[in-house]
Order: sequence, then structure tokens, then C-alpha cells
Amino acid sequence: MPTDSEEGRRIAVSLVSRAGHSPNSAQVAKAIIATLQDMDIALSPIIGRKGVVALYRRSLHLCESAYPDLIGALDSTPEHVDFSRLESLLQQQTPNDALCLGNHLLETLYQLLSTLIGVSLTERLLGAVFEAPLSALPAQDTSP
Repeated sequence: MPTDSEEGRRIAVSLVSRAGHSPNSAQVAKAIIATLQDMDIALSPIIGRKGVVALYRRSLHLCESAYPDLIGALDSTPEHVDFSRLESLLQQQTPNDALCLGNHLLETLYQLLSTLIGVSLTERLLGAVFEAPLSALPAQDTSP
């Protein structure tokens, strides 16, 4: 489901920014979980807890073909999202693999939500979650 879209690039820049310079797997995992928690906070008032859980579970399921280890990240409670299994799985990966997996998962969730409620509303709900600090953006050449 993920593509080389503008949203995908924003998500990737946001993750790299949150993880920090030369992150280890634990830092990458924390960045991904923090992003998921921010998405949860932004979406819960609009689509409810069960809606967020359904999106998260569906996103994990859609990513399983590329990352079979994600099967173990699902918890059995349909009303609650437990990110601890996903965090543990991410910490077992190399930092680069964890970033790729997290980016794939977040982009899948974003795109899935976009197909359900539209791109414009998705951007309004989640745009701030993926805003990278100015220090993460490439410097512009201001020479004449």
C-alpha cells in the first residue's frame, strides 16, 4: 500500500527527526511509538477508540506480507491498542530495518485513513503529527 508519495516523504522525515542523529533501535522504536500515540490522540475524538484500534489492526495486517514479524504485534483486545509488542519487535531490528518497518506501517495507516475519510480531512487531522522541526529540513541555498 505505501508509495513514494509526498505524505510518505513527510512521514519518513518526521520519523528520522524524532529518532535523532544516528539512532539505535530503541530510539527508532520510541519515535515510531510516539508517532502512533500522537495519531491516536488526534484521531480518537473523531473516530473513537474502536475506530483507531481498527485502523491500527488493519494497517498491521496489510503490512504483514512485507514484514511477517508484525503478526506478533497484534494484541487480543479489540478495544485497546498495546504498542508494547510492536515496540519490542522494533527494538529487535537494526535501526534501518526498524525505520523502514515503522515508515511502512505509518504510511499504510495514513493511506488507509485517507481512503476512508479523504485526503483533505486526513491531512487536517494528522498534518501536525508529521510536521518536522525546521532543523530536520534541508537547508535552502540563498546565494544569488
